Amino acid sequence: MRFAGTQIGAWNFLNSGADRASGIRQMANVLIVDDDSDIVELSTELLQSAGHRIQTGYNGEQGLKSMDAGPLPDCVLLDVDMPVLSGPEMAHRMLVHDAGEERIPILLVSGRNDLPDVAARMGTPYFLRKAGPDYGEVLLKILDRALRERRAPATA
Repeated sequence: MRFAGTQIGAWNFLNSGADRASGIRQMANVLIVDDDSDIVELSTELLQSAGHRIQTGYNGEQGLKSMDAGPLPDCVLLDVDMPVLSGPEMAHRMLVHDAGEERIPILLVSGRNDLPDVAARMGTPYFLRKAGPDYGEVLLKILDRALRERRAPATA
C-alpha cells in the first residue's frame, strides 16, 4: 500500500501514550466518505485502532444513505472531489435536510491545493491534506479537535 510509512507513523503515535496522557481522546461514530479506497482503508484502520466506530461511503450519495440508516455520526470525514455527489454537495444536503445532520462537524480531506479556500467557503475549520507524511497523527489531532468543539459547517 502506498501509505505504508504513514500507517507506521500513525501506529507509533497511537502507541506512544501521548494521546492518552493529554486526555483529549474521545471515542466516536465517524462516517468516512471518500472515493479513494486506499484513504478509506487507511483512515478506517487508524480510527478503529484509536477506538472509534466507523461507517464508510465512496461518494456523497452513499454517505447520505448511511446517515439515513442511522445512527448519525459524531463527525464526517469528507473528501471534496467525488463522483455522483461531491463533498460540498453532500454537506449542503446535510445542512438543508434539518434532521440533525446540520449539527455534525465535517472534517474535509483532500489533495486539492485550494483546500483551505474550499473549507472556508463551506464554513468548516477542520481540513487535512491527503497523504501527507504525518497524515495519521494530524488526522487524529484534528478529529479530536472537531469532536471537542463540535462546530458544524456554517454554510455549504
